[in-house]
Amino acid sequence: MGRTLPTFNTWLQNEIDSWKDFRRGLRVEQRPAFDRLFTRARRHTAEATCAARPVPFDALILAILLEQELELERLAAEVAALRGERAP
Repeated sequence: MGRTLPTFNTWLQNEIDSWKDFRRGLRVEQRPAFDRLFTRARRHTAEATCAARPVPFDALILAILLEQELELERLAAEVAALRGERAP
């Protein structure tokens, strides 16, 4: 029996390809930040595959948000350490 949905990795690469015109429209200095969003999403392909969402874009956005939340936590801990405080 065949797959009813493409793998998340395949879907993600197709999604990245579909945003190439948008990326090209960004200022050159903004493009690395845009690329990092998809890099962050790639870190969670296994989780997104397990979720098997009917709309894979949901998993893409959640993966990016999760990575940004983790980065905020890391930065807050770093700021707290520099101030000599306990991390939140």
